[in-house]
Amino acid sequence: MSQNFQYQDVDLSKGCSAIFSPAYFDQICDLIPDGILVIDRKGKIVYANLAVESISGYSPSELIGKPCTVFRGDSCMLPGGDMSKCALFRGQKFHKQRCTIIHKDGHPVHILKNAVAVRDSNGQFTAAIESITDISEIIRRDQEIHTLRQKLSQPSGFMGMIGSSPPMQKVFDLIKSAALSDAPVIIYGESGTGKELVAAAIHKLSKRRKGPFIKVNCAALSRSLLESELFGHVKGAFTGANKDRIGRFEAAHKGTLFLDEIGDIPLGVQVKLLRVLESKEIERVGDYHPISVDVRFISATHRDLPARIEEGKFRDDLYYRLNIIPIYLPPLREREGDLVLLINYYVEKIAQRTQRPVPAISPPALKALLSYHWPGNVRELFGALEYAFVTCRSNYIEPEHLPMTIIGKQHKKQVKRRKLEDLVKSQDEILDALKRTGYNKTAAARLLGVSRVTLWKWLKKLPELSTQ
Repeated sequence: MSQNFQYQDVDLSKGCSAIFSPAYFDQICDLIPDGILVIDRKGKIVYANLAVESISGYSPSELIGKPCTVFRGDSCMLPGGDMSKCALFRGQKFHKQRCTIIHKDGHPVHILKNAVAVRDSNGQFTAAIESITDISEIIRRDQEIHTLRQKLSQPSGFMGMIGSSPPMQKVFDLIKSAALSDAPVIIYGESGTGKELVAAAIHKLSKRRKGPFIKVNCAALSRSLLESELFGHVKGAFTGANKDRIGRFEAAHKGTLFLDEIGDIPLGVQVKLLRVLESKEIERVGDYHPISVDVRFISATHRDLPARIEEGKFRDDLYYRLNIIPIYLPPLREREGDLVLLINYYVEKIAQRTQRPVPAISPPALKALLSYHWPGNVRELFGALEYAFVTCRSNYIEPEHLPMTIIGKQHKKQVKRRKLEDLVKSQDEILDALKRTGYNKTAAARLLGVSRVTLWKWLKKLPELSTQ
């Protein structure tokens, strides 16, 4: 498509006129996949090839004579349309500059721009030549890659709970289902399995998410205190009741009330809880006026409630009201594959909080962590790693940095009480460790799993090595 343009100030095809005419120049430019633009000193477009149309939506005939600001680029070189302020005509070149223009139909187009001004025989700037490349697809892919990297960098889990094992995936599915209902939920699990996190997740996903999430640990309070805490009291209800006070049920109105360790509440309080579940009304301690409450009820326990019923310590009618949506949290020892995820997550979390580099965990230390049975579950794991951060002064967590409950007596005997008379047969092992560490005794001791003092004692027993 020949536009047969003539430059008033400079003939851009003059340098190659011996090879081809301006008409051939047009044809060659139209074969180039990048957009080519020529702009005169007044900021008017005097040439555009066909690729410009595929990028911007404007045909060459629509662009000729229009100001270059027609593209509404976010890095316009003509502030206020004044060409005297154009950086190009003050000698600046633009190479691979990313910017955004607006397509004819209104959507943004990401481009890569190269631009330079040309001079006439007198050295005066006469025109600017620009090439533009559509990189919208590259930008889109970059954004997808960034999003995927963010997802991959996040630990596997759900609503703050880390885990990818089948038992935890089942729990996550139950949480989503329970959030769609307003029925009571009871969460069963050993101490430290994350029952409160499950309750909070259900609340955050439910229609009550904008309401309060109120927590009560039933095992931490006596009967009288628990009644006052749950139902509130009026002034003079008991000694020390100097003013009216609302309870947790009223505080949780239009939200969720989470009662942890509900298996430990006294029978007298159980009767009142049952009444609230059935009537949706409470009475403050020392008062007889019913108060309506709209509360989602979530409870949790580490106890076997049917066994408690058999023992006469838990009401069966309350149990049936609570046990509408049961969720069973697996102990950490049954969550195959989750332990490594949790270790990495907590190590990074503690390092970030303490502003320390993320330490590596030695194979023996990791083996000790993985072989431990974790009766305290995730809570115990977090405490053990916090302990390791306190005892470890280097960037390498070893077994001796872990609590003794984890590394056990067997490790202690192996590390600290190896008999010197049994070490003669380990001479090759010691020499190998020294060679591998460049005879750095501190590093060699670490490699052998002993202290530097122990290594020094071994070397004294092995004169042929002590001079190394």
